[in-house]
Amino acid sequence: MTQGTTLGNVPARIIGWALPYWTRGEAGRQTPADLFRVLYLGWLAAFVLKVLGSSWDVSWHFRWLRDDLAPPHLLNTVGTVIAVGLAIVHWYTGYGVDRTASRLIVWGTGVFLVAIPLDLINHRVNGLDITAWSPSHALLFIGTALMIAGAIRGWWTGSAGRPEISPLRRSLVLGGLFAFFLENAHFPEQHQEYGVLELASWDRGHPYAEPSLLHFAADQMGRAVDRAMIVKFSLPIPDYVYPVYAGILGMAILVFARLMVGRRLTATTITAVYVGYRCLVWPLLVGTGFPPSAVPFFFLLAGVCVDAAFLLRQPYVRAVGGAVLVTAAVYGGLAVQDRLLEAPPYARDSWPVAAAGLVVAWLAVEWFVRRHGLAASDSGQATGTAASVAPLAVLSGTAQASEAVEQQAPADLPAAVDVAVAAPEPTA
Repeated sequence: MTQGTTLGNVPARIIGWALPYWTRGEAGRQTPADLFRVLYLGWLAAFVLKVLGSSWDVSWHFRWLRDDLAPPHLLNTVGTVIAVGLAIVHWYTGYGVDRTASRLIVWGTGVFLVAIPLDLINHRVNGLDITAWSPSHALLFIGTALMIAGAIRGWWTGSAGRPEISPLRRSLVLGGLFAFFLENAHFPEQHQEYGVLELASWDRGHPYAEPSLLHFAADQMGRAVDRAMIVKFSLPIPDYVYPVYAGILGMAILVFARLMVGRRLTATTITAVYVGYRCLVWPLLVGTGFPPSAVPFFFLLAGVCVDAAFLLRQPYVRAVGGAVLVTAAVYGGLAVQDRLLEAPPYARDSWPVAAAGLVVAWLAVEWFVRRHGLAASDSGQATGTAASVAPLAVLSGTAQASEAVEQQAPADLPAAVDVAVAAPEPTA
């Protein structure tokens, strides 16, 4: 009875806690510690649901006919509802964000909400999207990217100088948000990662896709279900897109993260988290009857090379040398993966385009970060004694860093996600 009474009072207690904060204000207003913690726990929850839903969704679409109310879509919807709610709170109250972060979040939410009905209309009119690279899907990715960018900006500016947020905690959350950003950017490439194994399953005589899905796709293409149709269904874009896209956009995101987080193994850790997540969900999906995918293991080598490039101190030299090194890692990693495991088709002779594009993107990121004061050294919490004593052990990879964090961190850190963003409750 006591437990029931307590649970019944939870909504009232939450409303009672939140209502005093529901006041109109400008972005950048001082945010209480407990509210700041709840807002960014909310963003982490929204992005986790988005990643889980999208991972399930792409596997679902290589198995079954599309359904607006498919379970992966419903899981994504829960994350979307949380994100929209947070966007409204930021916009109305001004808490937890500066003006730039607020605009990014609001614009991202708007683009995403516009893209949803456009995508539904597209499917009603055109049936299946044969590729994840369609315009309506691109709007969904762009909207999500803007929201994550806003959350990155909001956390980066809002957590700086807060005594209740240690450098360890600050860097963990910032690195986690960049991992979400990388996942969202790389998502359309999963079409090739699933498609290459779908084609292999057809060649073995046991396609992963249900016959109803293959017949629907074939009817839409106006041809019989044959290998040429399966190729168009599974691998509908040119082979140069996969390595060039990953080698420019994916690596530019890692460079941005390395500059903002400022830790020695930032890019390595982010790619390890992403690849580790893909390895974790792979057996869960396959074990429940969904198709497998080619996990992008080459990201690990590329992430190491991004971090190695930062041993070069001069930005222009770093951009050129780093682009050459990282491009070699992307194409070399794909070659090794293709030989030992399985990799999507990639045009080997496209590497000069990827290298040149990455040089330009790297220089642009370096300029943008320095121009807008977004480097770790520009943050109040990234400099000074506290930052030098307690760097992020996970991202720095040194035993000395681990010892420093242990000396500074309280013994009773909260568990699970709260470790990353929990702040002590304000005292009366």
